[in-house]
Amino acid sequence: MASLTIAEVNKLDSEEFIEIFGNVVENCKLAAAAVWSHKPFQDVDHLNQTIADFLDALPQKGKEGVLRCHPDLAGRLAQAGQLTAESTQEQRSAGLDQLTQDELSTLTDLNQQYKVKFGFPFVICARLNKKAAILNGLTERLKHSAEEETLAGVEEVKKICQLRIVDIVTSEAKL
Repeated sequence: MASLTIAEVNKLDSEEFIEIFGNVVENCKLAAAAVWSHKPFQDVDHLNQTIADFLDALPQKGKEGVLRCHPDLAGRLAQAGQLTAESTQEQRSAGLDQLTQDELSTLTDLNQQYKVKFGFPFVICARLNKKAAILNGLTERLKHSAEEETLAGVEEVKKICQLRIVDIVTSEAKL
């Protein structure tokens, strides 16, 4: 997709905005729909902050729901080639498409333990991590309480959103 200026973003109707930004929060068009009404955005940072504010304002169950929209890292959907284009690229950038059988087995086991404990998949910004850091992060975050982990997961969602927004919107034009 060609990069849009913030002025072009501000001219989008709700359907266009949701189509373009509907996956900045993985599989959660509701976030884009909610954020659209906050136009006009001053710049890419303002758009990003508006999405972060939306996520922060969600009640605990809403935050958990956003986390449940994410796929397991190197999980069933990845193995079947059914991830979103964004998730496929992000997991590839972290080396999750090149796991050894032992690494895949470990990750699958840790993912399962995590989902049993918290009720949602482990979320980490794959583009900012490599497979070793992801495995270590998963092991460490299994020690969190549910509340701590929900907050940690949402912080990772915000990082993912920021990178996905920068992929869509150029940072040049301000209103």
